[in-house]
Amino acid sequence: MKAVGELLKKHDGTLWHVTPDVTVYEAVEKLAHYGAGALLVMDGDRLAGVFSERDYTRKITLQGRNSKETRVSEIMTSDVFTVNASTRTRDCMALMSAKKIRHLPVLDGDRVLGMISIRDIMDDIISDHESTIATLHSYIHS
Repeated sequence: MKAVGELLKKHDGTLWHVTPDVTVYEAVEKLAHYGAGALLVMDGDRLAGVFSERDYTRKITLQGRNSKETRVSEIMTSDVFTVNASTRTRDCMALMSAKKIRHLPVLDGDRVLGMISIRDIMDDIISDHESTIATLHSYIHS
């Protein structure tokens, strides 16, 4: 299993984010544009939280709030679980499963390096398993 810092290399240092003061509607537009399920919420260089589709559906749609009038800061998840670049993907999967979350910001101290998703983790696990299978197959047939 890889360290999540390796997975972030596929993102080319991209930090898809919004600021806490944008409207939820603007944040949802960004989610749609990027084809993402969550965005970092950044207050300058500081991680303020995460805004996800789950936040939108549970805190806007189900509560009958107006996404064009509500600020991201009002509904974002601010108590965020994070990992560092050396955290192994297996440990990330365990944390995501235990906490029922789909996205993890990756930090180096207070500096935000990026965010990984459950899809990133699953892709890595599948790749690792395929590599193991290929190695075993080669060993058996040699």
